[in-house]
Formats: sequence, structure tokens, C-alpha cells
Amino acid sequence: MPASDPSPPARAVRWALLGVMLAMLLSMLDNMVVGTAMPTIVGDLGGLEHISWVVTAYTLATAASTPVWGKCGDLFGRKNVYLLSVAVFVAGSALSGAARSMAELIAFRAVQGLGAGGIGALAFALIGSLVPPRERGRYQGMTASVMAVGTIGGPLVGGFITAHAGWRWAFYVNLPLGAIALVWCWFLLRLPAARARARVDWAGITLMTAVISALVLATTWAGSTYPWTSWQVLALFAAAAAGVAAFAAVERRVAEPLLPPRIFTGHRNFPLMSVLMLVSGTTIFGCSLYLPLFQQTVQGASASDSGLLLLPMMAPVVLVSQIGGRVMSATGRYKVFPVLGTACMTAGLLLLSTMDAATSRTLTGCYMALVGVGMGFLTQMVTTIAQNSVEMRDMGAASAAITLFRTIGGSVGVAVFGSLFNRALDGGLPADGAGAAAVQGAARDAYLHSFATGTHQIFLVGAVVCAVSLVAALLVKEVPLRGKAGPPAGKPGAVASEGGAGAGRPDSGTGGPQAAPTPTA
Repeated sequence: MPASDPSPPARAVRWALLGVMLAMLLSMLDNMVVGTAMPTIVGDLGGLEHISWVVTAYTLATAASTPVWGKCGDLFGRKNVYLLSVAVFVAGSALSGAARSMAELIAFRAVQGLGAGGIGALAFALIGSLVPPRERGRYQGMTASVMAVGTIGGPLVGGFITAHAGWRWAFYVNLPLGAIALVWCWFLLRLPAARARARVDWAGITLMTAVISALVLATTWAGSTYPWTSWQVLALFAAAAAGVAAFAAVERRVAEPLLPPRIFTGHRNFPLMSVLMLVSGTTIFGCSLYLPLFQQTVQGASASDSGLLLLPMMAPVVLVSQIGGRVMSATGRYKVFPVLGTACMTAGLLLLSTMDAATSRTLTGCYMALVGVGMGFLTQMVTTIAQNSVEMRDMGAASAAITLFRTIGGSVGVAVFGSLFNRALDGGLPADGAGAAAVQGAARDAYLHSFATGTHQIFLVGAVVCAVSLVAALLVKEVPLRGKAGPPAGKPGAVASEGGAGAGRPDSGTGGPQAAPTPTA
């Protein structure tokens, strides 16, 4: 088609994105819904000693499959591969709901995780295909709203479903919603079809899966199942390091690498955004896990409203993301946002590290709001800047890499924070292991002091990490945002349509904005 073909109208894009966002919401809600239902699941199926694997199997499958899904979307068409990932997630949900033992549930959760890996990797790649970076700000509020609903609504939905319909419906609820997302995307999501014959990077897939598996297992087991200095954990980290070296060597030689080295070397913004997403994942996971614990245990908040406890942090994410996105779309300027984001997160985490048993819930909410402002400036902007740094043919691989860094950041963060928290809590636990509500007087004061000390250390470490990442934000080079779906500014020879290498029309080499290809079924 001629280069002057218009982009899809904004109304059509919004309708298409609704289906993509519904599938994203399913995968985000799932872990929190299932986490709320886990006590009931264990009571029915037994296998308490294997409960951690219900989460580990899902996380491991998600992380290991993310880059594979992303690259397959680049090679074979993002729409069809995305629909396949949603179908796998729905199938895993149906199987998990029908599980008759803990072993079956763990296996079926791994199937769910495979589907979730594709949803996470390709949702942002689809957004990148539908909406050029310069116009992305108009749609950032939709993505931020999905994140907020998933974080806040998960525990509430999980508790309601488990109490009124049984734990199996924590999985079965995904079936009708997943079916709606599939039908919606099938009819309303329009993208250019891929037209390339591709060779699959099986060596890269094998090595990347091994690396991610070793990292996730090491960070999951470290400090809980095994000490950080145990041979098991050290061996896993060593295997991951060796795997990374082998993976880098392989990717330089194959025709269609799983994670093309050019996305890391083509523009310095992409590796910088990878660092920021790693930090973002660490912070979001840490705050989402330990802030409600602190509020419930030390400040006496109700556990039944655990999802609402994060509202002071998540509400600013939606609002600030909308404001920042509109400013970016209007001006084309964006470097200030990751700088402001990391600065606000650093300040907010430092303030959270000062909390103790005397800190009021109102003051805690104010500190959380500052962290939320930082997240709002940072999270969606990181994805936009990263996608603006790569060619259209690498959009899936780049989006998958960014998603993977966030997952790994969360996994490492939870492991490190968990070790810090448990070490602080050891000295203040009552002799019989009772919680704060079951002890009185000096014993209760000691317990709450230990609890506050643990959260102080967690947020202080988080603040230091965010402060270091501020350097990465300051190094961002502001290049013009693409006004149409096409190559990054200043990068001639990029592919302007969806699909594999060679599947489209190269630009003229001037580095100017490209017109988006006309959508087809």
C-alpha cells in the first residue's frame, strides 16, 4: 500500500485495545485471586508442603516463555500468536479448576503460566503496532487502569469468589472472560499479516529457558528453602551466568535470534529502559507485598480490605500516567518523566523506610501516594521509550525483553526483601510463633518493633536501588518519537509492518516518520 495510507482512527484503536486489555487484566488478576484462595485450596486438596510450587510453577513458566512468545509474534504475526497465548491461558484455567490433587494443580498452573507469558509479552507489542509512540500518551491511562484494577481488585475478587462459589471458580471465572477477549480480538484487532518465512532459534530458546529457570529457582529458593550461600543456590546462579554467556554467543550467529543483539546495541535508550524496568518490577512487587502486611499487622488495618490498602499508591499511578502521556503526545518530550519517576520513587521509599509502630495510616498513605506518582511517571513511559528505540520488526522481542526484566526484577526483589524481613523478624517472634494479635504487653511491642524494622530495611534497600537507577534515567537520550508506526527516528532501513525480517517496505533512509500500514484482517 502507499506510504500515505492513514492510520486506524482513534475510536477503532480504542475498541481493539479493549480486547487486548481484557486479556491483560485476566493474567494480572490471576495470581492475586489464586493467592487469596490458597488456604481453601490447601484445605481441600492437601499438599501444604508443596504450596509454594503453585506460585513457582506459574512464575517459572511465565518468565521462561515470555521471550519465546515475543519472538514468535515478530515472526508469525502478533495477532494470531496473541490469540494462541490467550487460548493456552484459558485452557490452563479450566484444567486448574478441575485439578484433583496438588500435583495436578501445579502442572496445570504451569500451563496457565505459559499462556500468561504470551499475554504479557505481546500485549505491549500489539499496543506498539497499533499506536505510534508519539500518540501513545492518549492510551496510557487504559493500561495504567488495568494495572490498578488488577492490583487492587485481585484480593477482593478472590475473597468474594472463594467465599461464595468455591475455590475452583477462582479459575473458572477466566473461561467466559477469556472467551470474550478471544472473540473481541479476533473480530476487532486488525493488523498487517506476517509474510516472512522464518527459521526458529531453537538453540537460543533452549539456553534462554535454562537461564531464566535457573534465575527464578535461585531467587525463589534463596533465603527460604536454602540459604543464600548454599551450594544449591550458588550452583543455580553459576549456571545462569554460564547460560547468559552461551546465549550471547549463539545470538550473534543465528539468522533470527530470539533476542536480537541489535535491540540492545542499536540505541542506548533500550538497555537504559531495561535497567529501569528491572528496578520498577522490584519496587512494585516489594510494595504490593509488604505494605499491606505492615498496615494489617502494625497499623491494625482489616485483612478483608487488603486490596483497598494499596489504593493510595495505585490511584496516582492512573492519574499521573494520564497526565504524563498527554504531555508527551502534545510536546514529544519525555526524558523528564523517567527522571521525575525515579526521583519520586526514591523519595517515597525513603519516607516509607521511616515508618514505625507510631506512624499513622494517613501518613503512610501520603508516602504511598508519592511512590505511586513515581510509578505513574515511570512504568508506561519506560515501555514507550524502549519501543521507540527499536525497529518495528523487533517490537515483539523488545516488548518481551522489557516484560521479562520486570518479572526478573520482581522475583529477585521478593527473594531479597523476604530474606531481610525474615532476618529482622526472627528476634521478635513470640516463642510459640503467635502473631501480634495473640500477644500482649512487652512481647507485642517487641514483635511490632521487629516487624517495623523489617519493613524499614526493605524500603531503605528499595530507595537505594531507585537512587542508582536515577543515573540511568539521566542518561536517556531524547530522540523524536515516531509519529506513525515505523522505524525509530534516525534508524534507516527499518521494517514498517508487522511480521518477520523482510516483511514490509523499508523506509527511504531519511529517518522521518512512517505512515502506518493499512490494517487487514
